Amino acid sequence: MKYDFTAIEKKWQTKWKDEKTFACQNGDTSKPKFYGLVEFPYPSGAGLHVGHPRPYTAMDVIARKKRMDGYNVLFPIGYDAFGLPTENFAIKNHIHPAVITKQNIENFTRQLHMLGYSFDWDRCVDTTDPSYYKWTQWIFLQLYKHGLAYKTTMPVNWCTSCKCVLANEEVVEGVCERCGAPVVRKEKSQWMLKITAYAQKLIDGLDTVDFIDRVKTQQRNWIGRSTGAEVTFKATTGDDIVVFTTRPDTLFGATYMVISPEHRFVKEWKDKLQNWDEVAAYVEEAGRKSDFERTELAADKEKTGVELKGVRAVNPVNGREIPIFISDYVLASYGTGAIMAVPAHDTRDWAFAKKFGCEIIEVVSGGEDVQKEAFTAKDDTGIMVNSDFLDGMTVKDAIPAITKWLEEKGIGHEQVNYKLRDWVFSRQRYWGEPIPMIWCDKCGWQPLGEDQLPLLLPEVASYEPTDNGESPIAKMTDWVNTTCPCCGGPAKRETDTMPQWAGSSWYFLRYMDPHNDKALASKKALDYWGQVDWYNGGMEHTTLHLLYSRFWNNFLHDIGVIPHAEPYAKRTSHGMILGKNPHYVGNVETEEEKQALIDKYGSQAMRPSVKMSKSLGNVVNPDDVIRDYGADTMRLYIMFIGDFEKTATWSDESVRGCKKFLDRVWNLNEKLKDGEGYSAGNESAIHKAIKKVSSDIEAMKFNTAIAALMALVNDFYTKGAAKGDYKALLLMLSPFAPHLCEELWEMNGFGGQVCLQPWPEYDESKTVAATARMAVQVGGKVKANIVVDAGASDEEVVAAALAEPKIAKLAEGMQLVKSIVVKGKLVSLIFKPQA
Repeated sequence: MKYDFTAIEKKWQTKWKDEKTFACQNGDTSKPKFYGLVEFPYPSGAGLHVGHPRPYTAMDVIARKKRMDGYNVLFPIGYDAFGLPTENFAIKNHIHPAVITKQNIENFTRQLHMLGYSFDWDRCVDTTDPSYYKWTQWIFLQLYKHGLAYKTTMPVNWCTSCKCVLANEEVVEGVCERCGAPVVRKEKSQWMLKITAYAQKLIDGLDTVDFIDRVKTQQRNWIGRSTGAEVTFKATTGDDIVVFTTRPDTLFGATYMVISPEHRFVKEWKDKLQNWDEVAAYVEEAGRKSDFERTELAADKEKTGVELKGVRAVNPVNGREIPIFISDYVLASYGTGAIMAVPAHDTRDWAFAKKFGCEIIEVVSGGEDVQKEAFTAKDDTGIMVNSDFLDGMTVKDAIPAITKWLEEKGIGHEQVNYKLRDWVFSRQRYWGEPIPMIWCDKCGWQPLGEDQLPLLLPEVASYEPTDNGESPIAKMTDWVNTTCPCCGGPAKRETDTMPQWAGSSWYFLRYMDPHNDKALASKKALDYWGQVDWYNGGMEHTTLHLLYSRFWNNFLHDIGVIPHAEPYAKRTSHGMILGKNPHYVGNVETEEEKQALIDKYGSQAMRPSVKMSKSLGNVVNPDDVIRDYGADTMRLYIMFIGDFEKTATWSDESVRGCKKFLDRVWNLNEKLKDGEGYSAGNESAIHKAIKKVSSDIEAMKFNTAIAALMALVNDFYTKGAAKGDYKALLLMLSPFAPHLCEELWEMNGFGGQVCLQPWPEYDESKTVAATARMAVQVGGKVKANIVVDAGASDEEVVAAALAEPKIAKLAEGMQLVKSIVVKGKLVSLIFKPQA
């Protein structure tokens, strides 16, 4: 019988959908609960790309195994559907964004069903659905009522094309991430969320969760906690200039000061500055740069600045007058917007001092000549000098000593600062959640009554952004004009909308009870599901999205809405899938052709694989793979492609290899011997496979789990297999290739659906077998060692070698052309770049 994957996959997808096989029940206490979460997709017009199936398939494998382990599994999906791309498409094509969103969601849903994911489709959410964003608006009102939402005028990133405010992370090298247009700084009145009030909680919460280290590091770095002192310098104008420093021990070495171009004193001192035109020009130039350009991008670049001639500062520890500069690497929104500069002991200050001729005074000895380079050691290797009463102390002892002295003199105190800034929450666009606030000239800002939620988006004739920076909604006077909830007088609605981050900051809670119209979720559902047990997503979302959703969750916990402060018990991330580089020098033969590629494409020509993009023509469409090879092959390959946490390169040849493996599993069905239990010749191999696959799925080592199943199939072909052996194989393979396994399970009359069977157990005593430690050579050099069964076949040895992480890394973008196995001792592999 032929393996007709198209018919088989359609059959089981329909059956799962009609029978709601994967629907879960709230409060089923007869089973332990498991909540597995993937980041819900933005339903773009392009549909799914191969970056989606990697995390989705991984969590689907885990969810399927958890069901077989006896868990009540919540594995939901939804759509993060507000945002700029849809609105921009609507403007360009004159189609309402709601229509486009509906079409895109239908396409995404079709593709997700095609891949056989075990989502509970009854719980699907859509952030643009009023029944959903009613509760997004409700959360905003709670933030406002608790003093965590406020409106203020501040400098923001402004896209000159999209004509709206952008968050820092939406600006890449000075241009808009979405459209590529220049981004400038503008003063605008914006709704802000006071995430800074939760800075320490967000740091402390990381100690209570199981996040991979690089995710925790990103979170901590973005929050940026630093301990130091605030110190007051007097200006010669009589004004107090407060600075924050993590090195108060070096105060005696402060030889100049830098304030941000936006600092209020710049304008206030205008009449006192002898070089105002030069200062004003620099302020204007700085205003055209984003915060990212001014800090991260400029970290290693030559510093720019202008001295404020006519005003100086007085160092409070020695009374010396020092110059004041403005420079764009100092931000008004971080710390106090002013810094003291100690060039002898700070690399950045040293470079600035050398350029502008500022004095360099050593106050910590122990390094080289500070006139040649800064000495930045903070530990006991440095001893204080030229610092009055601090002389002779270590840096460690000097910091508390000077801090105490500053407090006694009333000119400073210990201070904790955070790099984190409040969240710019409003957008001057149409396609987003309306902000439920009303402005009254008499009463000020007033919240919309909760009984009037959801506040629906009005139907507008044009979605074009306005030249004056207001949302297109501002033109809808019938919608804008309203009455004040406080005094009943004439008032106007807020016309800015929420950012796309809003709907994604709490969606995991709505999945628990998505049809509730009385609350964002019932207390029963929230208590039962608790934290998300395992959240997997891309590293690109492990900073802002993770931080924002943790903030909202902490807040909702603090006001008694939910029972847990941290939303996710565990967070993992996957690597990107790369495509073949069409401009790679390995694709051509002659030196002239190679040099031509290098001349045209530079370093990119040296990389065999690169990020997929339409312009390079290396994008892989999942629809095409499923059409040609089937969803099970797609799923299997995505999990077999390499170390899950690392980047991997797409290989059509390897896809075909996975299809051949599934063909072998299918064809094995016709060679089975009778027998319900494990056959004697396969018993040990089966127990070892169960142990290996079980542990590897939990550890997200999907590639080695599949390698173990491939080895087991080889055993079955070599030794023969009974029905009982085959049954164990189908149980283990079913999370990876569910359609094929369901069909074979049914054909053999094993009863029920394989996805609802208990996961097989192993006997530890039957997993022990003689092993051999073998060296793995690549290109004639030993690169790793592997341990395999003493009786392993050459194919099994090669598979084990390729699955070893060090070898898998070396094999990225390469094609295996030859392998040599010396039994029990050595396996030699020869690769060449993929064509």
